[in-house]
Amino acid sequence: MTSAADLLAQTAPGSIADARSVAHNAAQIAALAALANLKARPDYSHTALHWNAASGAFETNPIPSSDGPIIIRIPLSPLSMRLVRGGEAIDTLELDDVSEAACIAWLDEGLTEHGLNAASSVKHPFKLPKDVVAVTEFRTDGLEAGLLALGRWYDLASRQLLNFASKHAAIIPGPSPVYCWPHHFDIATYVGLDEEGGENARGIGVGMSPGDKAYGEPYFYINPWPHLATGNLPPLPAPGHWHKEGFVGAVATATEILTLDDKEGGLADFIEGAFALGREKLGA
Repeated sequence: MTSAADLLAQTAPGSIADARSVAHNAAQIAALAALANLKARPDYSHTALHWNAASGAFETNPIPSSDGPIIIRIPLSPLSMRLVRGGEAIDTLELDDVSEAACIAWLDEGLTEHGLNAASSVKHPFKLPKDVVAVTEFRTDGLEAGLLALGRWYDLASRQLLNFASKHAAIIPGPSPVYCWPHHFDIATYVGLDEEGGENARGIGVGMSPGDKAYGEPYFYINPWPHLATGNLPPLPAPGHWHKEGFVGAVATATEILTLDDKEGGLADFIEGAFALGREKLGA
């Protein structure tokens, strides 16, 4: 039987960029609904998404309404948007040959019907990548394999990050919840290492990006803060390398991960080893 990790090799990691852009846009629309209706948090985690492995979908935080909490769910294969209450979908829009404007209008109608604020009543405070802004119509023909592969990478990342966060739960203040941040579309936890906060409080971000201007494919990262100096960095566990442009962190790309015989175990070892090295370099 082919394992979940081995299924990742069925689609070239560098071929899913178009699927990523379309899914990223859909995530923005769902995040707008959360932004319009949930109590604001300083880190904008009220707009963050969660990965639901059982449904192969992103989900917003529950949005309280007069007739029960509503979750906006975005399954990737096939790509759709659903309003979910009590675990059951109450309305679904298939995102194929649908304009971005029509999708927002559909969501607005569903939200206001339940006494909630329209997603179109707010705007994102973050600058979005050009490839996401360029998506004005959802067309998934030819993107099915890419969307399926994208979901598999998020599923792998969610498992790895939840296990990692659980393992290091004793650290104070320790790992944050595992969120998918809609503006970057990365899924991550941040491990705070200093009890007293502040701009220079030490910590390490551990996550996966589905690809961006740094790498045109999914990649896992371990980024210590404050940024490390680029000189005298220690060797990393396989299959990773140090990234030194724009940010300084340990990175393992999808292509590198696929070289591992034991992808799940090898990736976990890389994350643990890079995290330990990051703590050592930070003196924490």
